[in-house]
Amino acid sequence: ACEDDKIEYELREVQKENLEAALHAANDDPSIHGIIIYYPVFGAEPSFYGGCMDDYLRDSISPTKDVEGLCHTYRSNLYRNVRYMDEAKTQKCVLPCTPLSVVKLLESQGEYDMSKPNGNRLAGKIITVVNRSEVVGRPLAALLANDGATVYSVDIDSIYVMQRGRMVRTEKSQEDACFESDVIVLGVPSKAYKLNPKWISPNTMIVNVASFKNVDEDELKKIDNVKYVPLVGKMTVAMLERNLLRLYENFHVGATGTESVGGTGSKGGTGRALVDPLYSSPTMFWSLMTCVACTVVSSLTTVYLASRR
Repeated sequence: ACEDDKIEYELREVQKENLEAALHAANDDPSIHGIIIYYPVFGAEPSFYGGCMDDYLRDSISPTKDVEGLCHTYRSNLYRNVRYMDEAKTQKCVLPCTPLSVVKLLESQGEYDMSKPNGNRLAGKIITVVNRSEVVGRPLAALLANDGATVYSVDIDSIYVMQRGRMVRTEKSQEDACFESDVIVLGVPSKAYKLNPKWISPNTMIVNVASFKNVDEDELKKIDNVKYVPLVGKMTVAMLERNLLRLYENFHVGATGTESVGGTGSKGGTGRALVDPLYSSPTMFWSLMTCVACTVVSSLTTVYLASRR
């Protein structure tokens, strides 16, 4: 996908004990515009600095290069509904790729009311998210709540109601939450989990973000006017590239001496040259991965190329 879109992608493999130093070197390298670490690396192993080592590495990626949008700066801004990095509101925050892909899918299917003010376009919608992981379920629920929805956040042992800035435990059952919902997002990383189709109302949109099918597709066909998205991997790769371009525009244009920062626009105004970094920049999209991640690169590329046709 990166090669097809003229983005220079480099896979660097390092021993995990050298990963921290390699990450800091990448943060300091002006020729690198985006960084991914493929997890898990250390799993639950503790860090010298507190917490677990994988979390420490995630928070050590510079906000100017974090294409996944999962470092502390972007997570904190997401949950506090801070949408810009600067007071002038010229630099939009980067958002986590998979949750962002779900948002874009909901926009494309008319779930967002674009006639309403930004930040309130899901007002009146009820959405259930089955998964509360720190990578997908929790940030997705927060994004949807910050856009005005009432969100039921479902996990193994609890259900919370999330509204903008609020998260309150509820005794409502998963069945009731799903039956009330306009949208149900499924992200359970287990082939054993299947959503009971009797819990789905007509006219509901179902989005499966898990690598396993969390719903019986044949049963869905028996429910009136159900919209179903079976996977979001293709969109996630597209959002990864989108985040890279946002980082490039926010922090890197002109930094390497090869991109144009000023100039005269087509209407005679002066300012940043209107170049499309997707096709004209020497952007390097750099990934820190351990050896076990090698097969991921080609599979992601194949998926995204298929989505572009």
